[in-house]
Amino acid sequence: MLAREIKKPKKRKERKARIAVVQKAVLYSLAAAGGLTMTVVTPSALQVLEQFGWVKTRRSPKATIDRSVERLVRTGLAEKDDSGFVQLTNKGQKRLAEIERADYALPRPKRWDGKWRIVSFDIKEKRREVRELLRMTLIAVGFAHLHHSVWVYPHDCEEFISLLKADYHAGVEVLYIIAEYIENDGWLRKRFNIKEVTRL
Repeated sequence: MLAREIKKPKKRKERKARIAVVQKAVLYSLAAAGGLTMTVVTPSALQVLEQFGWVKTRRSPKATIDRSVERLVRTGLAEKDDSGFVQLTNKGQKRLAEIERADYALPRPKRWDGKWRIVSFDIKEKRREVRELLRMTLIAVGFAHLHHSVWVYPHDCEEFISLLKADYHAGVEVLYIIAEYIENDGWLRKRFNIKEVTRL
């Protein structure tokens, strides 16, 4: 009985992971193609989906993709007209931007130059959605939470922060700081697995 109980949550988790992959592939495909007609899933459409991470299964591709599209439409990330043409909504484009940023790999040189990159932001309550998106993005790419709205990373990431500022229209609300010293930074060194300082 216990073995069955263990297997069921595992299967549910795997199923959710597959659904997430399909939805991500559909989001990317809609953005790349400017929209797709889902009444008939053509081989070329499947190739686009596979390019963005969708994997063929024994189930009907059209049925799998249709279910994913319906979820996207239901959550407001996509919209479908009477002819079956599906395209991203503004909400869907924002969600895709979040995924892209979460997938972004910040540089991790073998040697640390001894400088901390600090990001501090002060975003008003009326833009709390932007504030939350920014916080989630910094967590996703590997920043450590230093204090309140202050985050830190050990390597150069100025270009990435500039992209975030542009995306969120938060140029004056987000500060990028380079610091050579942070008091009691032992936990940060441990967090980023920094064993020694090499001045470049």
